[in-house]
Amino acid sequence: MSRVGIYGGTFDPIHNGHLRVITELISRDIVDEIILIPAGDPQLRSNPPVASGLYRLAMCEIALADLPDQIGRAVEVSSIEIERIGPTYTIDTVTSIQKAMPQAQLLLIVGSDAYANFAKWHRMEELTKLVEIIVINRPHHPGGATLDIGALDVSATEIRSGESQLVPPSVAQYIKENGLYASQ
Repeated sequence: MSRVGIYGGTFDPIHNGHLRVITELISRDIVDEIILIPAGDPQLRSNPPVASGLYRLAMCEIALADLPDQIGRAVEVSSIEIERIGPTYTIDTVTSIQKAMPQAQLLLIVGSDAYANFAKWHRMEELTKLVEIIVINRPHHPGGATLDIGALDVSATEIRSGESQLVPPSVAQYIKENGLYASQ
């Protein structure tokens, strides 16, 4: 049975911290593959993503090209949530993936910061019956962490404020070329 990690987030933009999670989970043989899913209309964020879904999707695809081949081949970027009309709920995404991959063991990858709000997630009890949850310990967001991978202390907010060295060079170039964040 293939172990498929579902790694969702706003990825506004995807950064080196996200890529570290991907690399560690695959390198440590915790998952066989990862589906990277930029959020459509995330319900628990106080502000909507700055970049459009299509830009965030493109940045995810660009970032994967910077990973070593053995890692990059194990990651797929999905537009499932960006294409969904209306609110984006993880339970709906997981149910769709489960239908498409009925033989896979699904593992939901979340940072300890997101997991702190897990009780507020839509149909959370049902979700826990469908997936194993891997909580990644993030610096400055302790609690509930089940896996310490030496996560990088990176935040997308910092990047949007001009810290372009926190993203792969190809993503920094894409941000600049498309004028995605005012300070870039």
